[in-house]
Amino acid sequence: MAISLTERAANHVRQFIAKRGKGVGLRLGVKTSGCSGMAYKLEFVDVAHDDDLRFECHGVTLFTDAKSLAYIDGTELDFVKEGLNEGFQFNNPNSKNECGCGESFNI
Repeated sequence: MAISLTERAANHVRQFIAKRGKGVGLRLGVKTSGCSGMAYKLEFVDVAHDDDLRFECHGVTLFTDAKSLAYIDGTELDFVKEGLNEGFQFNNPNSKNECGCGESFNI
């Protein structure tokens, strides 16, 4: 069981943490929301929780909880730029459907 980052996403996270001046990694999770049922949530981690699951990828620590991992196991997080738009893209092999905006999914 694992989650990962592309090298491009890891570079973006490292640069953002450096600009913030603090942080130990990135938390990836899910919440019930959106038009397809589940939505991804991302946040920078300043202090890890004792029950966090941790994954190292390209020098970045990813954090998640056991409940979220059931939905995002195998997910690779990429950072893409398309024209003037940029952002994280979730490549989740468990996702059956995504909404049109790409912010929510179901399994």
